[in-house]
Amino acid sequence: MAVKRVGILTAGGLAPCLSSAIGSLIENYTKLAPEIEIICYRSGYKGLLQGDSFVVTPAIREKAAVLHEHGGSPIGNSRVKLTNVADCVKRGLVQEGQNPLHVAAEQLTKDKVDVLHTIGGDDTNTTAADLAAFLAENDYNLTVVGLPKTIDNDVIPIKQSLGAWTAAEQGALFFENIVAEHNANPRMLIIHEVMGRNCGWLTAATAAAYRKRLDGMNFLPEAGLSRERKEVHGVYIPEMHFDMKKEAERLRKIMDENDCVNIFISEGAGVSTIVEEMRERGEEVPTDAFGHVKLDAVNPGKWFGKQFARC
Repeated sequence: MAVKRVGILTAGGLAPCLSSAIGSLIENYTKLAPEIEIICYRSGYKGLLQGDSFVVTPAIREKAAVLHEHGGSPIGNSRVKLTNVADCVKRGLVQEGQNPLHVAAEQLTKDKVDVLHTIGGDDTNTTAADLAAFLAENDYNLTVVGLPKTIDNDVIPIKQSLGAWTAAEQGALFFENIVAEHNANPRMLIIHEVMGRNCGWLTAATAAAYRKRLDGMNFLPEAGLSRERKEVHGVYIPEMHFDMKKEAERLRKIMDENDCVNIFISEGAGVSTIVEEMRERGEEVPTDAFGHVKLDAVNPGKWFGKQFARC
């Protein structure tokens, strides 16, 4: 197939690598096949369904290197599952009776796209796989190429996914800037909640990167400026099981010694327990279009704080 036009979209959660990935695609197409046109869909699959796109002009191609200087996605993201018909109808992305996969396929055809590059994580690329399967089954002469990014770094067998290490570095820097809150009040508990629904890599890597930064700092314990007060006193990730009571006792001793406790937790740590408690109370567990528990609603960080304060 002679490729004349390619499309690019980003979707799912934001990551530091998205802007740079777009920039690299534009730069490499311009270098290797400048005759191929490039369009970008705004706001991920939402833009694809609605035909909301723009052409990458010569001016954009010339300055594509600027995209490496920024994080996030300049073309925008959204969380849309093309096989969740009810959600797409509810959000006004398709009409009642329409198949979002068919709408997307027809839009790509209308836009004369030969290759679609989807840059995103698990949900983005499983949706890309659904779209690719639909295109193949219905004889659309289109190719979908998924580029995996996730700051969770849970793409097997890839050792490091796009965006992961930058996120760990920035998370460490962020905590370095806020850990001074430990002396804002007596007996301060600081909880640094890090992204990671099912994978604790980013939480652990952020903690390790932060402790490496501590290694390069000077301290003055005699004046109350000690490393112990800025240390990471606990790391909790979805893959680990622990005794909350024993951990609370251990952290209480640290609190008594240092007048503060700093812990890192993955956003997915303890979620199964929280969900179970909510259901026992008869509460509805909010989920997104992909069926994932809405972590901002269940708030694991707040739950952990309550558990440790209670013990």
